Amino acid sequence: MGTTAAEHEAYRAVEHELGVLFRRARALSAEVAREVHPELEPGAYGLLIGTYDCARSRPSDLAEHFGVGKATISRQAKVLEQLGLIERRPDPDDGRAHLLVLTDEGRRRVETARTARQERFHAMLRTWSVEDVRMLGGMLARFNDLAEGRADRR
Repeated sequence: MGTTAAEHEAYRAVEHELGVLFRRARALSAEVAREVHPELEPGAYGLLIGTYDCARSRPSDLAEHFGVGKATISRQAKVLEQLGLIERRPDPDDGRAHLLVLTDEGRRRVETARTARQERFHAMLRTWSVEDVRMLGGMLARFNDLAEGRADRR
């Protein structure tokens, strides 16, 4: 079955707008990373957030979560450790492994950055109704589920 012109245009518009969103998200991530620490790279910022969200994680689990190699995680973790944002602790379940854990300073900086990011979103969306903001959040969640290969939420 062929695609109609209207369907083609709808999918083209989604592809275009997602491209714009992803470019802006990368730029925002880089900006927030610099706010956390001037020497923090955007990729390492993602690992910092993942460590915050997961509390204590093995580097191999974070590599799988982010879909990157263990060497990438190791490189980024080393930078975060040098900046005093994370530390390595022995894994109590496996003496050969270690966990990545935020330092108190790392936790403080992540929470400060998250608050600032939420304030930016609030400022950007302040003219929208709460229902529109909820709808955007729901649609993004549905899209993320599809992108992760999970069943649609609705």
